[in-house]
Amino acid sequence: MTSSPLSADLYCVMGNPVAHSRSPAIHARFAELTGEPIAYERRLVPLDGFAQGVRDFVAEGGRGCNVTVPFKTEAPGLATVCSERVQLAGAANTLTFRADGSIYADNTDGLGLVADITHNAGVPLAGRDVLLVGAGGAAAGVLGPLLLAGARHITVANRTLAKALALVQSHSALALLQKAELEALEPSAATANFDVIINATASSLAGAGVPVPATVLRPGALAYDMMYGPAAQGFLDWARSHGAVPRDGLGMLVEQAAEAFLLWRGVRPPSAQVLREMQQSATA
Repeated sequence: MTSSPLSADLYCVMGNPVAHSRSPAIHARFAELTGEPIAYERRLVPLDGFAQGVRDFVAEGGRGCNVTVPFKTEAPGLATVCSERVQLAGAANTLTFRADGSIYADNTDGLGLVADITHNAGVPLAGRDVLLVGAGGAAAGVLGPLLLAGARHITVANRTLAKALALVQSHSALALLQKAELEALEPSAATANFDVIINATASSLAGAGVPVPATVLRPGALAYDMMYGPAAQGFLDWARSHGAVPRDGLGMLVEQAAEAFLLWRGVRPPSAQVLREMQQSATA
């Protein structure tokens, strides 16, 4: 926890673990560039203490918080109002604490992922074949925005097939509206190849092997890990060694933070500039 100026509005990222989070640095830079008076800190809360952590933060004057693992699926239950994205995903990563005491829950993860892929990486999603590996909260948060971005076909591959089937079923109406094909498979059954592969599991973090065969990669395919830094390295090395274009989730982190900042402050920060700065500092 950090001390904050008395005049600043208080925000945080809440999770367990949370020490690794780069969100405080991102929001501090957003505040600096936009002139918005905010203070943003990390909050480590016990695994069984998320609801109490939120209540304590609100009592201290907190205006909003980002939610990270493992509390994204618990967050909607605390909200007075949930966005359509949260209702679809069953998970929230952004809470806004309103002056009337109500809590608004949103999910900016998918918006951040799509913005990073299409704008920062320059890879269009419209008409593309996408493999989404995983069916947990991370995957649930991005499937809707991927469909809305115009993907032609999305395969959800998950070790527990029932979870993948449930995620596909909950998004079937949206897929129909978007005229997109949506299917669920076990990872070993993913034999087709794809334009974009998105790893929404923590396989790299756990030191596990990549859960899908290399045959899923078309030459030059974008292989995207939603983790960033060392946690994504195993997946990125695998993708590079098989002729794909690797990308970690740092840009997604920055872009989803920008969406949260816009929601809280009504100002869109220069996310592309902040991402460039972070990438440059990492390689300096």
